[in-house]
Amino acid sequence: MEFSEWYSDILEKAEIYDVRYPIKGCGVYLPYGFKIRRYTFEIIRNLLDESGHDEALFPMLIPEDLLAKEGEHIKGFEDEVYWVTHGGKTPLDVKLALRPTSETSIYYMMKLWVKVHTDLPIKIYQIVNTFRYETKHTRPLIRLREIMTFKEAHTAHSTKEEAEKQVKEAISIYKKFFDTLGIPYLISKRPEWDKFPGAEYTMAFDTIFPDGRTMQIATVHNLGQNFSKTFEIIFETPTGDKDYAYQTCYGISDRVIASIIAIHGDEKGLVLPPIVAPIQIVIVPLIFKGKEKEVNEKAKELYEKLKGKFRVHIDDRDIRPGRKFNDWEIKGVPLRIEVGPKDIENKKITLFRRDTMEKFQVDETQLEEVIEKTLNNIMENIKNRAWEKFENFITVLEDINPDEIKKILSEKRGVILIPFKEEIYNEELEEKVEATILGETEYKGNKYIAIAKTY
Repeated sequence: MEFSEWYSDILEKAEIYDVRYPIKGCGVYLPYGFKIRRYTFEIIRNLLDESGHDEALFPMLIPEDLLAKEGEHIKGFEDEVYWVTHGGKTPLDVKLALRPTSETSIYYMMKLWVKVHTDLPIKIYQIVNTFRYETKHTRPLIRLREIMTFKEAHTAHSTKEEAEKQVKEAISIYKKFFDTLGIPYLISKRPEWDKFPGAEYTMAFDTIFPDGRTMQIATVHNLGQNFSKTFEIIFETPTGDKDYAYQTCYGISDRVIASIIAIHGDEKGLVLPPIVAPIQIVIVPLIFKGKEKEVNEKAKELYEKLKGKFRVHIDDRDIRPGRKFNDWEIKGVPLRIEVGPKDIENKKITLFRRDTMEKFQVDETQLEEVIEKTLNNIMENIKNRAWEKFENFITVLEDINPDEIKKILSEKRGVILIPFKEEIYNEELEEKVEATILGETEYKGNKYIAIAKTY
């Protein structure tokens, strides 16, 4: 089965996301998928909160004159903006944009908040929906017209050095985030022609999907003083002079959910990292005639014992065990406990690992300890497995040969790294290799140009 077919199939079968909403590029997070989303974004929330960021919430509507204030910025989005032109039947005096991103609305407010250097730094973030009229082929959770989960952080500082330091902190936060999820990544500095509109430079995280295409999963932008000059975010320095704030912003979206699904999944379905699994352990009673009460009571006893520490569910549906096993394997539940009469008699517990599809037995007295170790081991295993696949998709070339690059990208795909040379680092190279230049990157201590086929 082709990856794109598998991906669409698993979104439906694992009850993650329903694409049947009657607007192209919009869909519905189903309860199971929404819980994956919730646990995933709890991780980034905690990382941001621990590093001194404060969560806020800004309006979805942006007046046209405000959105257009930063010329280079609006050029990057003007073909993708949704406009509200009427209130009821009354035409609006000023068109209102559904936010494609929030720099302009947030920086308008920052101007009102910043007066002196002691008002800085400001480090805020919000997790909201954004809207972009995508004209390319839309894909669930990958390329949407309503991005239902967009975490954007915005900071303001009194010096250029502090802003640079903030970029490094943002990169460090994202590394921890993706490492926690077991998602491998390549970090690169985007080319000038592909940086965020209005930024001094853009750093980006890319991962590689099973079909060999790269997916941008996070960006970090150093905005310099570009936006603060436009929005007059001016502060008084310690010496009494006036200066413009130095700013950064960085974001991630629903693509992280798509990456969890795509990178860890297998031919049987999802393989979820335990930290984001809506159900970490499913208990399946194996009912035998005359032993129903005994088995069900044991299943409930185990549930009560484990529910304070883990996310546990008892599958007491009146269907065959094989069907239950299949359903939970599709949904990627990390651990399954099977409770049968023989297990009860022998004081043993049968466990099943979704990542390796292996069954093993433990003494009931050791159950909690073994579960904890096993869940940690599952996370380590799927992380290592993902990085191994990722590394296999990296090709390092010592010479720059456009025909060889095209051949590799056609047959193997993945990311090709060629030695960095300033004289060839331009848009002409993209045309020659018929692929995207991701940017400058370091790999095993050397500097390269990264090239790939992208989503």
